Amino acid sequence: MASPTRAGTGRALRAPVSSVPVSALLTASRSPSPPVFTTEVCTDTARFAAIAPEWNALYRASRTATPFQSHAWLYSWWLSYGTGGRARARGRGRARGLTHGRLRVVLVRRRGELVAAAALMRSHRPVPVLVPLGGTISDFSDVLLDESRTGEEAAACADALTDALAELARTAVIDLREVRPGAAAEQVRARWKGPQRRLADSICLELPAVPMDGLLARLPASRAQRFRAKLRKLDALGVEERAVPADEVPAAVGRMLELHRRQWEGRGVTPEHLSARFAEHLTRSARSMVASGDARLTEFRLAGAVVAADLTLMSGGLAGGYLYGADPALRARKVDVATMLLRGGAGESGGSGRATLSMLRGNEPYKHHWRPETVRNQRLLLAGPALAPSLWLLLARAAGRERAAALVKRLRGTEGGDKR
Repeated sequence: MASPTRAGTGRALRAPVSSVPVSALLTASRSPSPPVFTTEVCTDTARFAAIAPEWNALYRASRTATPFQSHAWLYSWWLSYGTGGRARARGRGRARGLTHGRLRVVLVRRRGELVAAAALMRSHRPVPVLVPLGGTISDFSDVLLDESRTGEEAAACADALTDALAELARTAVIDLREVRPGAAAEQVRARWKGPQRRLADSICLELPAVPMDGLLARLPASRAQRFRAKLRKLDALGVEERAVPADEVPAAVGRMLELHRRQWEGRGVTPEHLSARFAEHLTRSARSMVASGDARLTEFRLAGAVVAADLTLMSGGLAGGYLYGADPALRARKVDVATMLLRGGAGESGGSGRATLSMLRGNEPYKHHWRPETVRNQRLLLAGPALAPSLWLLLARAAGRERAAALVKRLRGTEGGDKR
């Protein structure tokens, strides 16, 4: 079968012949009918923007997808953090729509319909690698597979994506960080024929997506009683919740980030949370995700003033509290901010059909008060046969960093820090 051609920029990959039914191959040999699967590697920012509708349709058909695989999040991240975004930040921006060589978005179509995708970028650290868009400010990474399909059809879609990624892995190691257990990327790993390794990654803490009464019922009676007293205090103070509409998101994100800065002032705030590019990305992505129902931005008001704000990101199966800011004056009034935010998140997620209310990455002690389940993300390293030495080098570097991190942790004697 001849290699398919495609519109747009980038290069075409061979059709994944192993996933094409024999009957289709016979038909192709007799007539010029199109191949069952075609693969496109998008390398152009404007093209990435244009595929938003079909990306969103696939995202909603991907049962294991998290909010960090939504087009709004990934495209916004690329604008702020990708090659083009960094160039503009240095005052050397390129013309709009110009191809950025590092973008590698793999798109697999079955008879023209997008059925699998992987949003990647090419980097060198210190060997050529393909890493997910989203970077370190994203709590989960994954590929997308249309999980509305079943049986042989579903398997063929996973085969086609694996074949497309294997083609790219001839010149760069695929390094997928922060993959949740059960993610679609595990289907690719199960089919991978070249060198591969799986490493442990960040710890996440998760609760069932049930109303607040259900979360309280999970606790010992004495602890549940203390939390009910904290909730009654919030009600007595007159704290009010308000969901911010999409058109007000930019101003509300600015207020949240300022509260976040004040909350962590003098206590080791994550520097990236104070950066202009983070604010730009969060404002742009949150506005789009609130409009589509993939995020909720909640403001908490006391006597008419905004005293806290919380951004929760949502997919079909998961809601995760991503970032919040709280006025330090709340501590002086003995307000339990974590309990206040959790009640808001549980109220939104309970009855939504989602299974998980995630506290996302981080093993902070306050999260354990609610008896969450500990879930360990994973790092998947996939390479072509010729790049086995590069894979071993990445493994050695990972082992060295793990030993160094363990040493720092012992010296500090605590985990802590600004996660949200």
